[in-house]
This record gives sequence, C-alpha cells and structure tokens, in this order.
Amino acid sequence: MKPKTLLIISQVYVPDPASVGQHLADSAAEMVSRGWRVVVITSRRGYDDPSVRYAPRDVINGVEIVRLPLSSFGKKSIPVRLIGGVMFLLQAFLRGLFTPGLSEIFVSTSPPMCPPVAVLIGKLRRVPVVYWAMDLNPDQMIMLGAITKDSLPARVFNLFNRIILRNAKAVITLDRFMAQRLNDKVPVGNRMAVFPPWAHEDHLAVVRHADNPFRKAHKLEDKFVFMYSGNMSIASPLTTVLAAAEKLRDDPRIVFMFIGGGLGKKVVEAAIRDKGLTNARLLPYQPIDQLKNSLSAADVHLVALGDAMVGVIHPCKIYGAMAVARPVLMFGPAPSHLSELIDSGRIGWRVSHGDTETATRVIREIATLPAAELETMGGRAKAMLTERYSRSKLLGQLGDALEGAAG
Repeated sequence: MKPKTLLIISQVYVPDPASVGQHLADSAAEMVSRGWRVVVITSRRGYDDPSVRYAPRDVINGVEIVRLPLSSFGKKSIPVRLIGGVMFLLQAFLRGLFTPGLSEIFVSTSPPMCPPVAVLIGKLRRVPVVYWAMDLNPDQMIMLGAITKDSLPARVFNLFNRIILRNAKAVITLDRFMAQRLNDKVPVGNRMAVFPPWAHEDHLAVVRHADNPFRKAHKLEDKFVFMYSGNMSIASPLTTVLAAAEKLRDDPRIVFMFIGGGLGKKVVEAAIRDKGLTNARLLPYQPIDQLKNSLSAADVHLVALGDAMVGVIHPCKIYGAMAVARPVLMFGPAPSHLSELIDSGRIGWRVSHGDTETATRVIREIATLPAAELETMGGRAKAMLTERYSRSKLLGQLGDALEGAAG
C-alpha cells in the first residue's frame, strides 16, 4: 500500500534558521515517522538573508524538499516581501497542482497569501487542507500602521482569511487570544485546535555558566546577561529595553545581548551605535547546534509583545528560555499568553512598554538576586515546559490533527 502524501507549502524551511521553518521541519519529520511521504515546497534563498542560497532539491530526515528560485528577496520592506511571496506562490501552485499521489496539504502563514493558494490546489485535487495560523494579517499590518483597516490590502487579506477559515478541514492556532480573533473573523467551531509551538528541545540543554563555551568566547564570565534571542520584530518593540540599557551603561556587570534578525534589528543597531551602549552586544542568529550554549549563556531571557499584538502574534522564544531553565523578563501587556505563562508558573517579571524607570529598577533588582533564587525560578520554567509544552507532546497533537483531517 502506497503511503499517503502530505504537501507542505512554506516560503521558509530548514536549514534556514527562521523559527517557522524549524517548526515545519519538526512537523514534517513527525509525519514521516508515522509512515507518510512528505514533500515540502519552499524558497531557494534565505528568508532573512536572501544572499544565502540552498540546494534546489534535498532530502532531510526523509522529507523531500523542492526549493524554488526567485521566491524570496528578504524582509527589508513589506513590498519586497510581497513581491517575493507572489513569485513563490505562482511557482508553488504549479508544483502543488502536479504533485503525484497527493493526500493532504499543510500550510502556514509564510507568505500570508499562501493559504488561499493551498485551498485552490486542494479544491482542484480534492484533498483536505490544514491551516496553521502562526500570526494574523491584515491585523498585524494594521496595528503597525502599514495599512488602514478599510484599505484595499486589508480587504484582500480578510478575504484570504475567510477563504482559508471556511475551507480548511482543520485550523491550528497558538493561544486562546489568537483563537478568539480567528473565530471573530469566521466561526471555526470544533475544527479548531489550540496549542503553542514547541521549543527545539533536541537541540537544547541546560549548560552551566562555568562549562559554557559561548560565555567564554564572548567574555561573559563575570557578567549578568539579559538576552533577547530570536526575531527582532517591529511588532514587539525593544525600545524600553534599549532605554533601560542606556541608563544602566555605567554598571560594569550588566550586559544586554541581542541575537537574531528581523526588521527591528536596525533599531537595536542604531541604539547601540548612537547611544554608545557599550553594555549591549548584537549577534546574528546562531546555528541550531549551538543554541544550547547561546541560550544557556543568559541569566535572564527577555521577551516582548507589542501592546496591540495580543492574539495577533505569538512570540515563541519564551519556550526556548524555559527549555534551558532560565527566568523571563517580559515587556508587554497583560492579559496575554506571555503574561499568563509568567504569572501561572511564577517564572519571571513583566514591565509595560514605555516604563523605562520601572524597567531600569527591575533589571537592577534582578541582577542582585541570589543565584539560588534565579535557579529556582528557572527550574519551575523547565518543569512547566516538560509537563505542559514538551516537544513530544505538542508534536503528537499536531500529528494527530493532520491525520484526523486526512481521515
């Protein structure tokens, strides 16, 4: 008996370091382990850095990967991202239409126009589509002021939302706030499953500071490190963190480390340069096999969520911090999925955006806490992740949703 074939369409996929590609790769490998044939259609160029090129065809963990040319031009502006997305989708539509033995299509929100293309392929091939909503547009663009709610792009994106939400056999979303926003667009009912993305636990481990080569390489042995690691999104500003860093730049012990990419990286670069933040360091994304060292190098991890972004985006970097048993300092609103995690697990602190005075005070206080107290908080974070949000548990839920939709 031939295995069922799952088609995944995504502009980003491993070895690209963007988080959505990593999670889709885990999902694809899970379905291969369940006996499925999995084909991924993705871009040949790097999502954050289009100068990076990947092989046109590849097999990783049993997953067949087809990478398309002229399908990503980077993230330097929304028009550039849209052009790359349209080029990608035109090619992906033709590839998907002629994928042999197709049983199901799995699609997320990269690029945002991908879901209705998947629906069209699904209609023509008479196969179900499963939609993984990792962020919401046009909501995000409206909140950022890139478009207005009554503009043509907003109406087009909302049309796309209605198409996928009405036609998807299953809809997976990341938190209760996002689920409510989706249901406000189109009632999804029992077709919806709600669970967060997982930490990359197979690449993560708790590394003691004394044994950590990352801390040694970056001369952090005697420092207290507040770390932001991941996508620096303009939707979740870091301006309050940077303002606090400016006030604390004369404290020789405290270091702020920013690791990753995204449109907000320019803001961090400018602040370090223009404000002379000698206590702040900026690094690119780290290779996934080095994540356990880079994430464990922090004493406390920073996470951010824009005030208007509750239910629109779901910063998943908090799960990486929990996986390496580190407390979390959140910048953003409450209630939100981040604030609920922090409060329910007693694993960190929250500061509102714009409250530089409180941020500076809280950071100073955290840096003077006994190591045993921080270790206890980190231990609670790790235990919470293991009990509720382990990779194996969440991947199992995702695999069950995909198989259930395929019947």
